[in-house]
Amino acid sequence: MFKLIKISALFFVYLGVANAALPALVEGEAMPSLAPMVNRVKPGVVNIATSSTQRTAQSNPLLNDPFFRYFFGVPQHQQQQQESRPQSLGTGVIVDAAKGLIITNHHVIKGADKIHVTLNDGREVEAELLGADADVDVALLKIKADKLTALEMADSDKLKVGDFVVAVGNPFGLNQTVTSGIVSALGRSDLGIEDYENFIQTDASINPGNSGGALVDLNGHLIGMNTAILAPGGGGGNVGIGFAIPINMVRQIVEQLIEFGEVRRGRLGISIQNLSSELAQAFGIPLNKGVVIADVDEGSPADKAGVEVGDVLIEVNHQKIRNASELRNIIGMIRVGVEVDLKVLRDRREKSLTATIKENHQQKTDGQRYSKRLAGALLGVIKDDSHTKKTYVFIHDVKRGSPAWYGRLRKDDLILSVNKRRVSNLEELSEAIANADSPLLLNIQRGREALFILLK
Repeated sequence: MFKLIKISALFFVYLGVANAALPALVEGEAMPSLAPMVNRVKPGVVNIATSSTQRTAQSNPLLNDPFFRYFFGVPQHQQQQQESRPQSLGTGVIVDAAKGLIITNHHVIKGADKIHVTLNDGREVEAELLGADADVDVALLKIKADKLTALEMADSDKLKVGDFVVAVGNPFGLNQTVTSGIVSALGRSDLGIEDYENFIQTDASINPGNSGGALVDLNGHLIGMNTAILAPGGGGGNVGIGFAIPINMVRQIVEQLIEFGEVRRGRLGISIQNLSSELAQAFGIPLNKGVVIADVDEGSPADKAGVEVGDVLIEVNHQKIRNASELRNIIGMIRVGVEVDLKVLRDRREKSLTATIKENHQQKTDGQRYSKRLAGALLGVIKDDSHTKKTYVFIHDVKRGSPAWYGRLRKDDLILSVNKRRVSNLEELSEAIANADSPLLLNIQRGREALFILLK
């Protein structure tokens, strides 16, 4: 029994080592070695440790409520909960030496209060989290340090099955471990690891602690970020099946994290299904070429572009589409407001269309993105089902004990206005918050009630 696991946990198992085949040597020739390339790469790979505060449950949940404590005179010290500070180990890669930018997996730093980076030369620095995307499992960190070495990014779209690769990371806390192998497969998806999957599969040995580490080619150029392994159900050791996020995919995420602090995914507004052999025959096209449009949302970008139910979408921005996963990955990486070229088959004839990606109303983001006073509130946008079709900023959830919780925001609240300025989406919310540190006057609709809340 096997399972897919992310590789940042720390535990010990006995491992077997496979011997790699070496080319025959001519007497007097130097021994072939990856050492020169590895020596260039290692300074760009860092160790990441995180610390976080975990609060244990209290016997009476009412003690979490500040109003209960106030009215019943519960002393402040009695609300204190036991705290522990667990450590999480992973790996990161320096991608911009001048700015101190480091990429790693989101699951490595998830829930961390502090992020500690240890450089190859032994220096230890604290890192700032610039942004993260849980859907692809990428996080962007920033450190203040000089004399850094960044890894050059390659074009991961040019990878081929059989290419030699090298993994560098900190498996089981063993810093700067180097392993080698080949690209075993490309475009692995539907594994259930992340929401957006387009993994490089490799047999280079990667293990728990390698998460966020570098997968490089023989030139030492970064081609992927090691993220997960296929492991026996009862253990976590390497069995020769590891997965890395292609660096081209990571690069697109990083660009948005630098600009916005989050990834702003858009939508095309279609429902699709893969082509079975029977459907492919019915539509008169080869199998694994395109996806069938099963529905088109009224007023959506696809609708405005002229996409129709029954069309077979075969290309997006000149990239061929073979299945629903590929289409989802491509659209998921395109920014809101960007035009995309679509090619569809309609009545067995090709037709070219152009659509503009619009905001995904299902997107959810932590309110801390807009103001520290909204931290802990998971914000999104919902549409009114009435004929008006208005949209509202909606609070999907509020983390108990967060600034938003103590500010009396609650799950299912609608934010109608901020500082007396009406808002209907997250962009308007951001514009209405002139200063992230200033007090916020919110007009809230809660069920059938409306109220004002001042967050100081």
